[in-house]
Amino acid sequence: MKADVAIVIVTYNSEGHIAPCLESVFAQRKSVSQQVIVVDNSPNDRTVDFIRANFPEVELVVPGANLGFAKGVNLGVKRSEAEFVLLLNPDTILLESAVDVIVDFARRNPSHGLYGGRTQTPEGDLNPSSCWGLPSLWSLGLFACGLTTFAPGNPWLDPESLGKWQRDTVREVGVITGCFLLATTAVWNELGGLDERYFMYGEDADLAMRAHRAGYRPVICPDAKLVHEDGGCSDTPVHKLLLLFKGKASLVRMHWKGPTQSLGLFFLAAGAGLRAVISQLKGPSSESAGPGRWQTLWRERKDWLQGYGGEASS
Repeated sequence: MKADVAIVIVTYNSEGHIAPCLESVFAQRKSVSQQVIVVDNSPNDRTVDFIRANFPEVELVVPGANLGFAKGVNLGVKRSEAEFVLLLNPDTILLESAVDVIVDFARRNPSHGLYGGRTQTPEGDLNPSSCWGLPSLWSLGLFACGLTTFAPGNPWLDPESLGKWQRDTVREVGVITGCFLLATTAVWNELGGLDERYFMYGEDADLAMRAHRAGYRPVICPDAKLVHEDGGCSDTPVHKLLLLFKGKASLVRMHWKGPTQSLGLFFLAAGAGLRAVISQLKGPSSESAGPGRWQTLWRERKDWLQGYGGEASS
């Protein structure tokens, strides 16, 4: 192994974010040696030229097309030569030697398989998006009824949010998100990396579900901190919302069978339909990220409910 950790960053039109991200990657480093790999999925912007001019130590992978997140990550990991692999979003800023902290934590607690940190806003407030609970029929049923929207953060009515927990204690969780996700290269290879059928969204939850089945217990290390300014579903543009729900449907199709799969897909469609009706009744002012977001999701449900090529619904 040539490095302790390979940091893999997949970029897409990231010229405006990549400088502070990479600056933090190199500034926060202490004793842990790093191999930094950037896979650029955007052939038409200037991210690659900027990195070559300002960060020559970064290993660039330029496929010449948008491969999607999963394929981009796997391509970067194939270039890695390190004990650990760390996925990092280009719109993040590492704080307080986060890489050293999480690598040390993983070495002292090797049974968890996947490791995440504590994401926060630029103002220092919690951004809960570093981890979520695993999806279940219960959580999807609550989504179908609208309760996850009307009672966000409630541990019973919005269980995937993990309640009001501030991500400030060590805790085993369902899903570590791909904005900051550490695994040993051995575990990564054992799990087979990210499923490349996913284009964007859902691939980290899929990895977590496979990790749980393999006996691992993904965990949050609260002392590994970073800034990640990430919007939730309420302000997600329509094209990203469509990808998000295609990822959700793919999880249901690929991991559930029979009546459970059928019911899970029904709950996703019902929840989208309910929100389309409510937003229509409220009028355009209810659509903070553009008019007709939920209506578009509902109209295009036949496409996203098919997922990315999982098992057909029974």
